[in-house]
Amino acid sequence: MKGDFHKGQINDLLIMIDVSLSKSFFNPKSVAIIGASADPKKTSSRAQRFLVSHGYNGKIFPVNPNREEIFGLKCYPNLKSINEHIDHIFVAVNGNKIIEAIKDAMSKKVRCATILSGGFSESGSEGNVLEKHVFKIAKKGDLRILGPNSIGLINISDNVILSANAMLELQDLKKGSLGVISHSGSLIGALLAHGHSRGIGFSKLISVGNESDLSVGEIGKMLVNDPNTETIILFLETLRNSDEVAEMSRMAHAAGKQIICYKLGKSELGKELAKSHTGAIAGNDDAFNAFINYHGIARVEIFETLIEIPNLFKNKKKPESKRVGIVTTTGGGGAMVVESLSGNDIEIVDPGLSIKKIMQENNIAFNNNKLVDLTIAGTKPEIVNEVISQMMKNKNCDLVVMVVGSSAKFRPEQAVEPLLKWANHSKPLAVYVAPDAPEALTLLHKNNIACFRTPESCAESVKTFLNTKNPVKQKILKNDLSNISKKLKKNISKNLSEEEALEIFKDIGIQIVDHKVSFNEKQAIEHSSQIGFPLAMKVLSNKILHKTETGGVELNIKNLEELKTSFQKLSDVFQKLKMKSSDEKFLIQKMEKGIAEIILGYRVDELVGPIVVLGSGGILSEIYNDKSIRMAPVDITEAKKMINEVKSLVTITGYRGLPEADINIIANAVVNMSKFAFVREIKEAEINPVIVKKENEGIVAVDGLITLN
Repeated sequence: MKGDFHKGQINDLLIMIDVSLSKSFFNPKSVAIIGASADPKKTSSRAQRFLVSHGYNGKIFPVNPNREEIFGLKCYPNLKSINEHIDHIFVAVNGNKIIEAIKDAMSKKVRCATILSGGFSESGSEGNVLEKHVFKIAKKGDLRILGPNSIGLINISDNVILSANAMLELQDLKKGSLGVISHSGSLIGALLAHGHSRGIGFSKLISVGNESDLSVGEIGKMLVNDPNTETIILFLETLRNSDEVAEMSRMAHAAGKQIICYKLGKSELGKELAKSHTGAIAGNDDAFNAFINYHGIARVEIFETLIEIPNLFKNKKKPESKRVGIVTTTGGGGAMVVESLSGNDIEIVDPGLSIKKIMQENNIAFNNNKLVDLTIAGTKPEIVNEVISQMMKNKNCDLVVMVVGSSAKFRPEQAVEPLLKWANHSKPLAVYVAPDAPEALTLLHKNNIACFRTPESCAESVKTFLNTKNPVKQKILKNDLSNISKKLKKNISKNLSEEEALEIFKDIGIQIVDHKVSFNEKQAIEHSSQIGFPLAMKVLSNKILHKTETGGVELNIKNLEELKTSFQKLSDVFQKLKMKSSDEKFLIQKMEKGIAEIILGYRVDELVGPIVVLGSGGILSEIYNDKSIRMAPVDITEAKKMINEVKSLVTITGYRGLPEADINIIANAVVNMSKFAFVREIKEAEINPVIVKKENEGIVAVDGLITLN
């Protein structure tokens, strides 16, 4: 799964990693515990205890001015009193003591500091100020910070357990190939617990906390370069440095490593919880999905799936189609998987004549429903082996799901033994073990077979695997928008009027509505005769962004009498808003009609960066969440995919004899709108609606909005 990168390119990418930082971070030869405690009941005692109990071979320096010795080691009053080099400090003190510790660390040229303490940006404005102050001080001395509000880091591969997570009281931590980066420290403990019960091991687990300095992406790049890590797992509450995460994803793809994430913030409550925990802004979830899809990051919504899905990606070629074969020894278990897979553009394939023949020869009934239910006969290894073998040979099948029934509980070796030989097959195999059968699950995982405890996590993993693509190749589109940048730089306002916005859209190649700007009723009458009825009339001001909400739009004006009435209504709007008479302007437009309305938008998202949006337009955009989002810019191929993803636009493709539109023109408009990514002055742009006309009649933008940075 080396993707589209050559070996030389991979090496070039890995040069970006600071190797000395990685060593001080993950493999320090010496560690100082600031605020160490001799009371084993206190959290501040854990880092020292865990380092010792898990076999750390480096030097440990407890720091506490009130103690001479802690757990058999000499204790120091402060960092300055230690006459040896220190690679990494673990800070478990609060307030001004943190600043003192950071300053002392800088004087001793310490490279890394993990800050356990809370009371920073997650606690409000004062904490935010303190967090920025600590970072500013540390930056002057090239001291890198993990946290604050971090539970620490766990390097199981090398026995460096620099953390206060209570789960580390366990002494038999299993080494494995899963690397974890999490905003939540407690969720690291939960993953360790789940993994421990399933025989699933980890390489490194890092709690980034508030992520004030060392970011998810920067630490992720270290994991890409880590030979003990094959899969990178992210538990996210936000994206604080999307560029670093993007770079990490490209490096991971080049190195053949998959990134899998779980992110909070889909719901409004989830967003609030994320903010209260680490001060994180969860951001727009649709924009986040666009980001991870663009960068080839897989997203799951079931927590346990994080540790179950990696084997599905391991050394497996991602198929172009989504055809799944399902074999089961329990009809109910198989049906639950099928049910969970439904509605995701996944096709359950016909098993083929060879499998039907095997079933017939063994007196197993086939119900012609595509689900291969081997019933109790499926407990015989030779039958399972024959059937799975045929499924693996089936060219119409991209992935095989095997559901194992109760025999997995009582005869785990026999029940899953026939499956082990397919561990390294190029075609992925997913196994759902229906009963509670930890031995069977452990055996399957030990042999690198993706195995699942519930039908929901099995189905989610299958659809996630089939829907996750490689990172999008960065496309270099023609950047011919320098004239727009020059024009916008002259604008002193943060917002453009609708007429100004429409002219910008015209500049990028989008057809706009025929219109005139009128300053009084006489001009409006004159302009109406030039454009022709029916008309639309709007208030025109860069101070009024949402005209409809103020009553500033009059539609379908059919004659002069209606025009005069509409003009008076709109004049009243200006008066109600107490605007100067000199600011009163009116936009007279041709009343356009078409076969559909779309919304076309661009914005610089606060978390992920430039995105382009296509969706149902007009009032429908406010009612239905029918849209497609991509990272900007996009090419014509990606723009056409976006059109296909907007469900309401099926009506313009000739559906049931309805009139067709010119899809190429719409796609070109999406491409052109996405090129605003090259115009730094633009923060947000939107056309709602774009009127879509019949084929050969094109499209026309009738309402535009542009906000500047």
